[in-house]
Amino acid sequence: MKVRVLMAMSATLMLGGCGSLQQGEIADLILKNTNVITVDPDMPRAEAIAVRGDRILAVGTNAEIQAFAGDATRVLSLEGATVVPGLIDAHIHFPRLGKRTKELFLDETRSAEEVVVILREQVKKRSAGEWVMGQGWHTATWNVLDYPDNTALNDVAPDNPVYLVGMASHAAWVNNTALRLAGVDRDTPDPPGGKIVRHADTGEPTGILLENATALVSRFLPEETRETRKADLELSVRTATRMGLTSLHDAGSDYQEIQLYKELLEEGKLDIRLYVMFDIPSPGAALEEYIKKPPKIGLGDNRLTLRSLKVYADGALGARGAVLLEPYSDQQETTGLVQNDESALYQIVSRAMKAGYQVSTHAIGDGGNRAFLNAVEKAQKELPGRDPRHRNEHSQVISPEDIPRFAELGVIASMQPIHCITDMGFAEKRLGPERMKGAYAWKSLLDAGATVVGGADTPAFPVHWTNPLLGIYAAVTRQDSEGNPPGGFYPEERVSRMEALKMYTISAAYAAFEEDIKGSLTVGKLADITVLSKDILSVPASEILETEALMTIVGGEIVFQQPGFPE
Repeated sequence: MKVRVLMAMSATLMLGGCGSLQQGEIADLILKNTNVITVDPDMPRAEAIAVRGDRILAVGTNAEIQAFAGDATRVLSLEGATVVPGLIDAHIHFPRLGKRTKELFLDETRSAEEVVVILREQVKKRSAGEWVMGQGWHTATWNVLDYPDNTALNDVAPDNPVYLVGMASHAAWVNNTALRLAGVDRDTPDPPGGKIVRHADTGEPTGILLENATALVSRFLPEETRETRKADLELSVRTATRMGLTSLHDAGSDYQEIQLYKELLEEGKLDIRLYVMFDIPSPGAALEEYIKKPPKIGLGDNRLTLRSLKVYADGALGARGAVLLEPYSDQQETTGLVQNDESALYQIVSRAMKAGYQVSTHAIGDGGNRAFLNAVEKAQKELPGRDPRHRNEHSQVISPEDIPRFAELGVIASMQPIHCITDMGFAEKRLGPERMKGAYAWKSLLDAGATVVGGADTPAFPVHWTNPLLGIYAAVTRQDSEGNPPGGFYPEERVSRMEALKMYTISAAYAAFEEDIKGSLTVGKLADITVLSKDILSVPASEILETEALMTIVGGEIVFQQPGFPE
């Protein structure tokens, strides 16, 4: 029987304190009558799963798994629903996910005028002097190239400071009241790595702040309390589990957020698993402070791991902050905004490797990507024989000659398929057709042997886009929700359904050094399971968008369940 083969395998998988599984052991939970997609090449499909404690006890047919049922076993018949390994988002700004649900929702606006209509209604509900904040606007959805000025914001909110984040969180649109509070005027210099957009004739700020310039105003926003931040984190947890996510890679948290994670863990409120990147702006005091301590791996029964450093090479493509090797096609006077140059990146990578940390670098443009690859190559030559699994967060625009280097250097391409869809309206204008050959090139990276993982980058995008199924749909179609463009945007970079699923399961687990304990439904691994309403490997592509998470299981515990499921 297949199950006996799997049980024999379990002794190897479960060594190290967990003990080996024994034939005849009784399950705590059984899921049967399911369509199990294991992402395990030794048994790609199954009908049922048995769980004991926080581990997978057995995988096989309904009859085989029934042998593990006892008087106290909870047996759920899922009536043909599809079961996949617990889905993993490999790039999310987790602390802001919950908070994002409470801000002005501007993601679906189609013009600056629509934003102003929403703002006008909100101002009516606010007292004079109270901040009005929102997020989600993007000129790509407005079908315009130029940024708006703040004339309309000043008209509808003369007595309230306004701060509206946009361009995938790489720009802010503010009114004059906010600028005055922050002391920003025509004489304020552009900060390093940032730009104050100004009127050509007067030099006065237009109200658009790019990249690091957003901090000139954001530091004056109402201060969050420890209590409100913790409440937002709990909301983030609930939001993620409703979407079928069991693990998330938090792309940059500060010391206080990490302490709050630990509190939630101690209180039993961390119903997901977090792989956290420490936010490191530059090779300075923050870097030295973090690497004084060794990585923390698998805290709280593998609920929390701290072993990665998040650094920045450049900005975003939409805001022309991504660093390109040659000038932007639609703005020849700029090649982007450098956050950390190759020398600084090398210092960070080298110091991190010596301390046992992985480096996860935000790099979007082909110049930013090359700088990071060069830094990694130099550091690894000096420190051979290690497996740091450095990550390139976004990897959106890569010079074709650099694509093979990801596999050669072992650099993981942490990509967000939804970026391809959101950027269709401007990417070719920014890059030109030749550079598009290396843009959003997840298929080329896979074919070159690189590991590619998927994430949502929330809250740079709408909260509902955190749904990993939207990322899988984008990866396999390169189309928007309406099926445009026909055939897909640069369709040669589409991937197969299984390749896309692996980006959100076993490959994402590998990117966190966790492929031995999660990422596939294999005996001995953690019982992290997502139950879906449809078989995303076989339904028409458009039906992937209609697929829902019916149940989310983390460590054998049901943390989300659709009302009425299973009947």
